[in-house]
Amino acid sequence: MVDLANSSFLKGAMVLLAAGLINRLVGFLYQIGMMRLIGPEGVGLFNMVFPVYIMVLVLATAGIPLAISKLVAEEVAKKNLSGAYRIFKISFLLLAGSSIFFTTLLLVGAPFFKNHIFANPKVYNCFLCLIPGVLIVSISSAFRGFFQGLQQMGPTAVTQTIEQLVRVCIGLFFASLMLPRGIEYAAVGLSLGVVVGELTGLIFMLSIYSRHRPRLMFGNSVSFGLKDMLTRIFNLAIPVTLTRFVATALMSVQAVMIPQRLYVSGLSLSQATKEYGQLVGIAESLLFIPGVVTIALATALVPAMSDAVALKNLSLVRIRIIDAVRIVMQVGVPAAVFFLILADELCGVLFGYPMAGASLKILALSGPFLYLQQAITGILQGIGRADIPFKNLLLSSTVSITGIYFLTAIPELCIKGSAIAIGTSFIIMAVLNTLSLQRITGFSIGLRDNVIKPVTCSMGMYAVINYVKVFLNTCGMSEGFILFASLFLGSGVYMVLMLISGGINNQDKEKFKKIFRFKNL
Repeated sequence: MVDLANSSFLKGAMVLLAAGLINRLVGFLYQIGMMRLIGPEGVGLFNMVFPVYIMVLVLATAGIPLAISKLVAEEVAKKNLSGAYRIFKISFLLLAGSSIFFTTLLLVGAPFFKNHIFANPKVYNCFLCLIPGVLIVSISSAFRGFFQGLQQMGPTAVTQTIEQLVRVCIGLFFASLMLPRGIEYAAVGLSLGVVVGELTGLIFMLSIYSRHRPRLMFGNSVSFGLKDMLTRIFNLAIPVTLTRFVATALMSVQAVMIPQRLYVSGLSLSQATKEYGQLVGIAESLLFIPGVVTIALATALVPAMSDAVALKNLSLVRIRIIDAVRIVMQVGVPAAVFFLILADELCGVLFGYPMAGASLKILALSGPFLYLQQAITGILQGIGRADIPFKNLLLSSTVSITGIYFLTAIPELCIKGSAIAIGTSFIIMAVLNTLSLQRITGFSIGLRDNVIKPVTCSMGMYAVINYVKVFLNTCGMSEGFILFASLFLGSGVYMVLMLISGGINNQDKEKFKKIFRFKNL
């Protein structure tokens, strides 16, 4: 028997997943284009400033979009659509005011960032071009939070896809146009692409809202005061903001610290920028590809968990947790094996820099933990415990920064030391989040179905890929053909083994039949 409410949650997750797959594919091609167009140094320049921009966005939005999603879902579950609209309108005003403040602050403080924060002064113009995006993204995020609270993931999916397509086309166009003036100007072109893409996404979101916003039809309207509403918003928004601020601050610290510690290890500034560019532009780009599944789940889980909790349906809460964890492990474990055995080929064939494979192999070991902690963070936020991911992130970030500081400066490790530190922090965060969720809900991760079966089937896949690589090498096949043949055959073997072993069971099949309305599977 398939739970209809849970199928609705999975449908929302699948809509976001479909959009996420398109976005990730386009973004992945974008990363390849960037790397081949402006090289690791140009990518390194862009990625030195981009985390700072994201950190300011986190401060400007202050976790309010997630609060909109959660609180709107609660009010809709109680048939109080007027209350949902009131939450949205107040939150929108808060976001508009906050984003205007931070945009002004960035414009005034830009020279300080240039002189005291950025490791390379060439990133200054790139940073200036990103500043208008703060206001644009903040406003757009309010509408996305509203539709997500209604568990309508389509508007978010559509606008994110449009935004990504415009960002890639405009970014690469301006980067190639400005490249003759220097690498730093090519990075400015990428920044222009980001802002134009975000503006386009906002325009489409406003159009969707004007035509498809729900009418006030619910009769059981419940009013509540402004003070009560603000309390509800900030009780969730503050811990979410702190969590995201720490996460983006960590990215910013890494963007500054890694090149500096590479310089200490004996590399030149240019070499350090290139090494950093290979880590974030190649190794991390590949590692984050399976994250499209967990990010879609995490986004859908917040309102889905909120309405289940609001209705006090504990059975539905547990079912959604189990579904989310199963999907994450079924995708994350084989992905890690792919990255381990095909790291050099992926980095070499796709990006032209096989040496980045060394960092990818290290990060791959922490991949399933990264994906798991993303999903469980969404669950904890959905049940109103956003404080827990924040506390756990503080500890894991401390480990990451400490590891980067000491390990990256070791000449024998260099960038691999950074990868070790980052991967270790993913593992710590995932373990702490999982233990917290178990303590609160009594949830058990289910070692046999969610760990042992995916790992065993992935080992079978590993053996097949290893054999295919050796055989095709002896036949003189090109590296590109070997890579794609290994990916295709390995994926097929994994799916067959999961079906045989029961890793994908009849309950999973029934749920996906309901989602896609298949008559047969």
